[in-house]
Amino acid sequence: MFTQNTIRETPIVVAKAVFAHAVTHAKKDKEHLYRIFFYDCPPSKKKVQLPISKKTYDLSKSPVAQFRLELYEQLKQKRKVALRLGKVNDTQPTWYPKKEVMRQLINGKVKFENLVDGDFALDIKQKQIDMKLGVDIASVSFKQQVSKIVLVAGDSDFVPAAKLARREGIDFILDPMWNHISPDLKEHIDGLMSYCPKPIFNHKSK
Repeated sequence: MFTQNTIRETPIVVAKAVFAHAVTHAKKDKEHLYRIFFYDCPPSKKKVQLPISKKTYDLSKSPVAQFRLELYEQLKQKRKVALRLGKVNDTQPTWYPKKEVMRQLINGKVKFENLVDGDFALDIKQKQIDMKLGVDIASVSFKQQVSKIVLVAGDSDFVPAAKLARREGIDFILDPMWNHISPDLKEHIDGLMSYCPKPIFNHKSK
């Protein structure tokens, strides 16, 4: 999923990076690349009322929405890429304070009456992504179309699908792109590999 931080790069750059990352896995493991499945949820087209100013805001025209729509177009042009889009449930979108803002509210560093629209995020639910992922993994596993599956993810939603694939004899690899994963997830995969450059974090001593 994408946030405001994602648009530091252009959709063209991100699409190229997605393709290159998958190809790197295939080359490093000396495997034939069957297909790249890309899962996401399209942005909401709903018009909402901002929480503080009460102005009307068209979500379809937001920078993040425009970025994602263009990214989809770029991915469609890539060889061996299959775009899998879920659905957005935006019937009752809810505004909530961002984590850092909530922390400051709890600590008394800011007062609620001083908050602005930018201090809030919109909670919109996504549907069908996990189902599409599970169906694709089951399909290629039962048909024995692949011998190895590399999943780029970091949560536990994939566990049932991973178990199925492994029972069918598929080598199931998880690539969390150097993100931390829960230790209990390791029992449901056959390997943990991240080939992208490892981020360097600067920890300043206090």
